[in-house]
Amino acid sequence: MRKAIMTEAEGVLLLHGIARRAASLRPLEARLTAAGYVTLNLDYPARTLELADIAASIAPELACFGRQVSRLHLVTHSMGGLVARVSLARSRPDNLGRVVMLGPPNGGSEVADALQHMLLYRRFFGPAGAELVTGRTPALSALFGPIDYPLGIIAGSRSLYPLASLLLPGPNDGRVRVTRTRLAGMADHVVLPAAHPTMMGNRQVLEQTLHFLRVGRFRPM
Repeated sequence: MRKAIMTEAEGVLLLHGIARRAASLRPLEARLTAAGYVTLNLDYPARTLELADIAASIAPELACFGRQVSRLHLVTHSMGGLVARVSLARSRPDNLGRVVMLGPPNGGSEVADALQHMLLYRRFFGPAGAELVTGRTPALSALFGPIDYPLGIIAGSRSLYPLASLLLPGPNDGRVRVTRTRLAGMADHVVLPAAHPTMMGNRQVLEQTLHFLRVGRFRPM
């Protein structure tokens, strides 16, 4: 955990996706730092725990970082958005600012539906991978809570996975359908020509993320 250093700067907590590490968000972290934000690009056990336990594991660092900054924003990629939702439903920082989600499987993914019973999928993606399906149990759905904070969602419309996209009717980023990124209560939603695994470094995605953090809306396309 980082040493507590009080600052008047605004902070951004970054949460990566299920098959990623914090390094995958470094381009985004660099852009945020250059814009004057203090960042915490957090590695978390994405493939060994369920969503509820992941949220519990990052709670101390989230709380500590929140106390170090004047305002705490969150920016997430993929399953990191679900981790953020569980975390904020359980314990919301008093100085919570805005939240931006990149390609979040808020409504699950048909790719997970198709692969969830395969041994290789279960071994690689672990307990949380089984929670990325479109048909969720009431107990899992109850973890997320209402969206009553400023939330902007960026969905991708390009795919690097033509076979996977056959499972995803309509516009998708190769892992998540655009329609399944949406949430009731979100402040704004934008679709950009970006693919799921690379959107974190996409120029338009970076610009729109910064714009939402500043004003609470995406820049009109």
